[in-house]
This record gives sequence, structure tokens and C-alpha cells, in this order.
Amino acid sequence: MILLQISAASGPRECALAVAKTLGRLLYEARTCAVNVDVVELVPGDVGGTFLSALLTLDGEAAPKLARRWCGTVRWICASPFRPHHGRKNWFVGIAAHAEPPPAEMSEVRFEACRASGPGGQHVNKTDSAIRATHLATGISVKVQAQRSQHANKRLAMLLIEQKLAETASQAAEVQRAVRRQFHRDVERGNAGRVFRGENFEPVR
Repeated sequence: MILLQISAASGPRECALAVAKTLGRLLYEARTCAVNVDVVELVPGDVGGTFLSALLTLDGEAAPKLARRWCGTVRWICASPFRPHHGRKNWFVGIAAHAEPPPAEMSEVRFEACRASGPGGQHVNKTDSAIRATHLATGISVKVQAQRSQHANKRLAMLLIEQKLAETASQAAEVQRAVRRQFHRDVERGNAGRVFRGENFEPVR
């Protein structure tokens, strides 16, 4: 399993929109090559439908190849949909793969089924598919409702717990945090591996 991060870094809201478009395109490509993608965490931007960052897991035989294809800088060539008279037409996001954190002991985590909330209509309101996981030793708690089954949400909850433990438990995690913070700040511009054009996000290369 590969942990993949898409980030707008310190870019403006156009870059946050590019993150959302990149996510959509990546999900499409994943379906075509039978790679299972779980969206573990989304950080919304200040405009609906935009994201400052997205954290995903990729699983499947073709997952490493897909990750390599996307890692690096993505360039989106498009006039700003938010600032019609703005002269800039190049927007950048960064994509990086991160090592999976060390697994937490299952005995240290308490799982509780709970009602899913948010969009989804009556189906969401009537099912107890969401999972709240609490790491007993640290009190770290996460709620996951991305999937319809408790089993899938439990798996993602464990991944989030492991990620948060890795970020807080050791000097190695501090290094990992520093790398990810730097990644958010510094997206390499002018050397994009993937290039897309227009509001439909059509691939150029």
C-alpha cells in the first residue's frame, strides 16, 4: 500500500482547485488500471469544491507504477476561474509518496460504530457504518465514514491512527513532519511531470 499526498502548497485558491481536479483525474486513471484508492483525508480550501491537500492510499499490483507517474509537480494551464482579469495562467500542485507509518497494536485501539454524518441523504442517516477509533495510550481519536462498510472504515481508521502516532511518537516522525511541511511550502515550478490544460483538465502530457 502506498500513501500519496496531493498538495496546493502555499499556492492560491486556483491551486486548491487544481488539487481537486488532480484528485479526480488520478481516481479516473486508478480505475482504468485496477488500482484501489481510498481517500483518507481531505483538507478543504476556502472555496467549495477546492482542497488544500488530499491524502490517499493506493493498493494493487499497478499502484507503484501509478504513483511514479504522478509523483512530482503537476502544472495546470488555465485562466483563473476566480479572478477573470488575472494575468497568471499557470498553477502548480505537488504530489509525493510517503512511507507507511509503523503499525499500531490492535489491542491498543478501541473501535466504536457510529452514525455517519454529512452529505449522503437518508442512506447515511440510517446506517451505523462510520467508525470512531481511539488509541488508548495517547487518546488520539479519528472518525472515518468514507466507505459504506464498517470493515473498510475500520481499515482506514487504523491507517489514520498509525499516521498520527508516527507524527507524534518519535524523532523519526519529526523528520517526517518536517519533510511534509517542506513539501507543502515548496512545490517545484517549471519542471512539471504532468501538464493539463483548460477547465476540463485535459492532459497535455
